[in-house]
Amino acid sequence: MVRTALVGLRVTAAQRRRCFGLLAGAGDVWAALLDMNRWRRQRGVGAVVSYQALCRELAAAGRGTFGELDSVGARSVLRRYSDAWFTAARVRAGGRGPLVRFPRRKRRLLPVRYYHGTFTLSGRRLRLPVARGCAPLWVRLDRQVPYPEAQVRSVTLLNEGGRLFVEVTAEVPVAVYPPGGAPDPGRVAGVDLGVIHPYAVAGPGGQGLLMSGRALRAENHLHLADAKRRRRAVARRAPRPGQAGSRRWRKYRARQRTVEARHRRRIRQAQHEAAKEVVTWAVARRVGTLTVGDPRGVLTVQAGRRHNQRLRTWRPAALIRHLADKAAQAGIVVVLVDERGSSSTCPACHRRVPKPVGRVLTCRSCGFCGHQDLAGAANIARRTPAGGPATSSTLPVAITHRRAGRHLPGTGRSRRDPRRRHHHGTAPRSPGQPRPAPHAGSRSPREDQAT
Repeated sequence: MVRTALVGLRVTAAQRRRCFGLLAGAGDVWAALLDMNRWRRQRGVGAVVSYQALCRELAAAGRGTFGELDSVGARSVLRRYSDAWFTAARVRAGGRGPLVRFPRRKRRLLPVRYYHGTFTLSGRRLRLPVARGCAPLWVRLDRQVPYPEAQVRSVTLLNEGGRLFVEVTAEVPVAVYPPGGAPDPGRVAGVDLGVIHPYAVAGPGGQGLLMSGRALRAENHLHLADAKRRRRAVARRAPRPGQAGSRRWRKYRARQRTVEARHRRRIRQAQHEAAKEVVTWAVARRVGTLTVGDPRGVLTVQAGRRHNQRLRTWRPAALIRHLADKAAQAGIVVVLVDERGSSSTCPACHRRVPKPVGRVLTCRSCGFCGHQDLAGAANIARRTPAGGPATSSTLPVAITHRRAGRHLPGTGRSRRDPRRRHHHGTAPRSPGQPRPAPHAGSRSPREDQAT
């Protein structure tokens, strides 16, 4: 199977300029493709969209047309364009996506991919291919690649919020277990996805796992509040539509992109860690099938401005994708089922229960009382696709608790998130020390002033 890791780059000022020159060259290739097909469309000539025809057009352009970008990097842009065009054509022909459009939008910077044999990876040093006649471009990685060098198949140069990264793609073999230690497909565990608990797992033998995602929720809340404060602070300086922004506005936009990219990386890393904990827990108990409740149907339901914002920051599709990717490497099968009604059904008597406000599910019919997310996971474990074997799961009695996002700021005692409001008078613009409540019968200072 194929895995991808995101690795940062440590570059000098000259190396940074050259790397961004490669990304800008890829953007120029993309813009040239759009302009060429637009001109052909205006003259009534068929567009050039196949990868082979695009390569012939690139060869006719000659060397040095796109700066230091060599033919290998330019061909990766051609392949991206051809794949996007044929994917849109296939979806539109099937009638499934009439609003899907062909690639028509220009981009200033575009990722560049280099395949095996065109780059050199030696420890934490990476040589990126450049055009003939240019000096070799060696860059240093900020950490060791987590895959053996012989398994690396491609590297992709990209930027996120002004920072340079490379995506290292490698072929990783499926895990091999000793005799009797492989996951058993007959052992099924149900997985319930949520906001407070990204993963709630109910496995066989009364075993359960709760992944706490309160750190992720706090990160989303703090980032949203910080973004609102930034927008209010610069609302007066914002340029009008069609007006060029000032240097201060460009600096603010660059800082905003940096903060947004950092927030996305933090959330993505925490979700990967949570999925890894679930797979590790399943491997230790020889669970061979993970039945996951698919809640993506609720994303299309309009439930108000605040609740829609919560659903957008939840990202259940990413949780499913991370879990399926790590489960496939461990040899575990992931099955998606409908999760509707799983959190409001009693796992003991299977009767409908009014959905509680808190985290405790109480059945008025049989007197059952347990954790709501674990009850939903136990109900999901019983649901199998059409034709699948019937499974049974009880509410876990031995629950393992884990936390996701330990790397987030503010989760440790010695590290405070700078976005949180201070509670002490030493900080600027602080409300000061909290005052004790007045005694019964005493008057407030305002009442004293009034008298």
